[in-house]
Amino acid sequence: MPHSVRPDRKAHVPRNPDWEATVRASFARQKVMHLIGAEMGALAPGHCEIRLPFRDDLTQQNGYFHAGITSTIVDSAGGYAGLTLMPAGADVLTIEFKLNLLAPADGDFLVAEGQVLKSGRNLVITRGEVYAIRAGKATHCATMQQTLMTMHPKKEK
Repeated sequence: MPHSVRPDRKAHVPRNPDWEATVRASFARQKVMHLIGAEMGALAPGHCEIRLPFRDDLTQQNGYFHAGITSTIVDSAGGYAGLTLMPAGADVLTIEFKLNLLAPADGDFLVAEGQVLKSGRNLVITRGEVYAIRAGKATHCATMQQTLMTMHPKKEK
């Protein structure tokens, strides 16, 4: 009888009771998200979605969203997914990510989804997916794996 080699994932449990307010306040302070017109979508423990409407000034020479813009929103989606699970007073910093571009980011808007794979005390591993949406049809255009660092609050002496 076949069985799954992938164990059931446990539900993510935030260590900060005010995780949602913390994440939304951090997003509001992120000036690059304002600059490009990105908006936070769905948010849950271990998950974050960022949406970006098409603008001509965010494109490359062929009229697609630029890869740098695509990577910017998925980096933030993964980072905020990680922040949802970090302790109160902590902040998040990306220390590494790898992005594979799967198709041109050609759409009316992009949706980047970040999902925590493993949340440790100091390091958090996430994955991210980006979809270009055109006329209601989603095209998977990028995938990312990311390592985040938990920036713990400094202890008072």
